[in-house]
Amino acid sequence: MRRCFKIFSIAFLSLLTSHTITAQLCQGSLGDPIVNITFGTGANPGNSLSAATTSYQYLSNDCPRDGFYTVRNSTNACFGNTWHTLNSDHTGDGNGYFMLVNASIEPSAFYLDTVKGLCGNTTYEFAAWVVNVLLQSSCNGAGNKPNLTFSIEKTDGTKLQTYNTGDIPSQQNPVWQQFGFFFTTPSSVSDIVLRIFNNAPGGCGNDLALDDITFRSCGPKLTPAISGQATTTATMCEGMATSFTFTCNVSPGFNNPIFQWQQNINSGVWTDIPGETTTSMSRNFLANASTGSYNFRLSASEIGNASSLQCRVVAQPLTINVVANPVPKATSNTPVCEGTTLQLTASGGTQYVWTGVNNFSASGSPASINAVQQTAAGKYYVLVTDGNGCSNTDSTVVNINSAPVATTTFSTVTICAGDNTQLMSSGGNTYAWLPATGLSSDVIANPIASPISTTQYLVTVTNQFSCTDTASVVVTVNNKPTADAGPDKTIIKGRPVILNGTATGESVLYSWSPSFYLDNPQIIQPLATPPADINYALTVASVNGCGIATDTMHIFVYNDIYIPTVFSPNGDGLNETWKIPALAAFPTFELSVFNRYGQLVFENKNTNQPWDGTYKGQPAATGAYVYVIDLKQFPGILKGTVMIVR
Repeated sequence: MRRCFKIFSIAFLSLLTSHTITAQLCQGSLGDPIVNITFGTGANPGNSLSAATTSYQYLSNDCPRDGFYTVRNSTNACFGNTWHTLNSDHTGDGNGYFMLVNASIEPSAFYLDTVKGLCGNTTYEFAAWVVNVLLQSSCNGAGNKPNLTFSIEKTDGTKLQTYNTGDIPSQQNPVWQQFGFFFTTPSSVSDIVLRIFNNAPGGCGNDLALDDITFRSCGPKLTPAISGQATTTATMCEGMATSFTFTCNVSPGFNNPIFQWQQNINSGVWTDIPGETTTSMSRNFLANASTGSYNFRLSASEIGNASSLQCRVVAQPLTINVVANPVPKATSNTPVCEGTTLQLTASGGTQYVWTGVNNFSASGSPASINAVQQTAAGKYYVLVTDGNGCSNTDSTVVNINSAPVATTTFSTVTICAGDNTQLMSSGGNTYAWLPATGLSSDVIANPIASPISTTQYLVTVTNQFSCTDTASVVVTVNNKPTADAGPDKTIIKGRPVILNGTATGESVLYSWSPSFYLDNPQIIQPLATPPADINYALTVASVNGCGIATDTMHIFVYNDIYIPTVFSPNGDGLNETWKIPALAAFPTFELSVFNRYGQLVFENKNTNQPWDGTYKGQPAATGAYVYVIDLKQFPGILKGTVMIVR
C-alpha cells in the first residue's frame, strides 16, 4: 500500500509543476466542499463582496464599466447589446448571484480571498466557473479575451500553485466553463490565499462572469454499490422488511486509510455511523420504517486526518427510498342500466388488476363490461400498483337497474303525401320521439305523424330508474303523381315523333289517349305517327291510391314544307313576317338569307323564329333575297328567293 501511495502522489505532483497547465479536475473521489463561494441568491443587485477583497470598485447597477464589478442574478444586453444576456447563474437558478466583471485597462487581480481550515499534506481540487460575456460580433470580432491566472499562495505570499486558463474565447451563445486544478498543502499549512489575476487588458472586451468557487479534497476513486442493484438507488415499499448490503471499491492511493460510513435522512446533515468502519455495511429496514430518502456513503482519509471532515473524500451516495404505498380509489358509473356498459375506474397507480362478481377479471383503468346484466351487481376489487412496484387495494359496489322494453304496434306504415297516421308505442313512463318534425307531439306515446317525406321515427322509452330502450317506426310517404305530356310537336305527314312525357310519383301507371297512331300508349314516351293534327292526353295513376294526374300536348301535322315567296313588313298588320311553320319538324335545321350582294342579312338555327324584314336593326331594302335551308335530313337543302314588298 505504501508503494501505491507514492505512485499516486508522484502522478499528482507531476501535474502541478508548471505554472501554466491544462485544466485537470479530480478524476478520483472528492470530499464535501470546504469552501463553496456561490455569491448567494436574491433579487438584483447583490451586495458587494465582503469576505474577498478586490481592487475593482463595486457598482450596484447592471453593466459595470472598466475596472468595476457588480453582483447580480442576471445581466441584460449591456453596452448597446454587445454583451450576452444572462438570465441565471451557472446552475440555471434565476435567483442565483454571480460576479460580473468589466476588466480594468491594466491587467490586475480582481479577486483575493483567504481560505482557512485546510488539512496539511492533503491534495485539493480548486475549481471555478467562468463565462466570457462579450458577443462574438462585438469589437468588430476582435474583442479582448479574458485570460485568468488562479494562484494558490501561503499567507506569507509564497506561491503553492498557479494555473492559467489561456484566452477564454467568446461564444455564439453564453457558455459557462469550469476551470480547475490540483494543489497539495504543506504539512504545516491550514490557511491559503486565492488570487485571481486577469492578464488581458481592458477596453473593448475582457468582460466576464464568475461563479461557484470550490475547494474540495481529492483522493483515490471510491466506487460504491448496493448488492443486487444495477444502480446506486433502491426502492422499498412502506410496510415491507428488507435488508440491504452496501459495498465500496477503493482504488490505490491511500497509504494507511481509515474508512467511515455516514448517513443522512431526507438530505439532512451527514453523520458518522458508529462502528461502521470497513468498506462494506449491511442495513436492515423494518416494516415500520418511515417513508423518506435514506442516504449512505463511505468517507475515507489517511489515518492521521480521520478526525477532520475537511480531509476526507466521500463516495457517491447510496440511496434507499422508502416510499408510501399507493392510495387507490376505485369508482364506477353505478348505478347503471341493464344492457348498458359498466365502467370500472381506478386511480393512484400505473397498473390495475380487477376481480369481482361471476369470476370477473380485467386489467387497466377503465375496465368495462358491455351489455351488463343485473346478475353482475355486487362488489368489485382492484389491486393498484404504482411506478415503484408498491401495491394496495380498494373496492367499489356496483348496482344495476332493470331496463324497459320499448315496443311499437307496427314497424312500418305507408301514407300518401299530405295524409297522416297515428304512431303507437309502450313500455315506459316517458317517451321521446326523434325527429320531432311532422309529429303532433314528440313526448307522448301515440303522436299523429304527418311527414312530408319518408321518415324513420325513433322512440326512446324511459322507466322509473331513468333506464331507456328504443324502438322505431318507418313512415313511408308516397308522393301524389304528376303528369307532363311534354312540349307540342310539329311533323311532316308520315314521319314519326317521340312524345316527351314525364311524370313523378311512386308505383304509377301511364296511359295516353287517344291511343290511335301510338306504338305503345302504356309507356311514358311512345312513338306517334298521326295523319293530321291531334291532341294526346297523358294520364298518370298511382297504384297506391295516391291519385291521378293528367296533361295534354298537341301535334301539328304538315303535308309538306310550305315556303312563302313574298311578305310585306310595312306595319299594316298583314303578312308582316316571313315564317315557315313546318321547319319545326326539323329540329336541327339551319336557315340563311342573303341580299343581292351576298351579304347574310338573316339566319335562324333550330329556333324557327320568323324574319321581320330588318337587317342590322334597319328595314331591309325592297326586293328579292336568296334563302338557303339545310334541313340536316331528308330532303336535305332547300333554296329559293323571297320578295320584300312595302
